[in-house]
Amino acid sequence: MDGVQKLLAVVIVSLTVLLIIVGVQVVMVIVDLRRAIKRLNSILEDSILGGGLIRPEKLTGILEFFGKKRKLEKHGSGEMQGPRIPLE
Repeated sequence: MDGVQKLLAVVIVSLTVLLIIVGVQVVMVIVDLRRAIKRLNSILEDSILGGGLIRPEKLTGILEFFGKKRKLEKHGSGEMQGPRIPLE
């Protein structure tokens, strides 16, 4: 083998090893992300179903409001309702 073939073999071997290492790291990141999503899902299920932070009746009320696309109605004349202070 001459020098160019030896250099090419070294480059191919080093790139193969590097790609294997990067592939293992990507798989580890995906597994860690999957665990985090499962943990988040568990926390959200406990908070909704367990009567914790979010109650289902409040959540369905909000969903119905956005589902029907209702507008908020304005009550009153829009002026400030309080004692009037005369300006001098």
